[in-house]
Amino acid sequence: MCGCVHSTQDQALRLEGEPNPPAAPTSTLAPKNMPKSISISKQLASIKALRKGSDLEKAIATAALVFRNSSDPDGKLGKATAKNLLQTQFKNFAEGQETKARYKDLLSELDEHTENKLDFEDFMVLLLSVTIMSDLLQNIWSVKITQ
Repeated sequence: MCGCVHSTQDQALRLEGEPNPPAAPTSTLAPKNMPKSISISKQLASIKALRKGSDLEKAIATAALVFRNSSDPDGKLGKATAKNLLQTQFKNFAEGQETKARYKDLLSELDEHTENKLDFEDFMVLLLSVTIMSDLLQNIWSVKITQ
């Protein structure tokens, strides 16, 4: 998707004290009989390097953890999972975009993705693309930043 070079599993985010990522990341879409996953905020708090991290670093780490928690054992997201994340975790940015041609083209490209799966780089490009075309971004630009 988007002509990006695929990132490797070696670039996966590692939690403090965890030598390798788990073989099967905990899914946020797991059935109710599965063990309860650890919240993103607790996962972030466990990353020592982010304790004094900037808001931007924490935002990117949050996106990485959402991706990791939702990806398959190969570190990829299926297109259905990616669409579900847009609707559940990114709904305020995606809201109102459903009828716009650019958004439809983006989802169509997702449907036509050759592997039908997204790596982390493709996921981030998808999030940025939706952000740039969103109505919410215009609201963010209009927020007063000084007193």
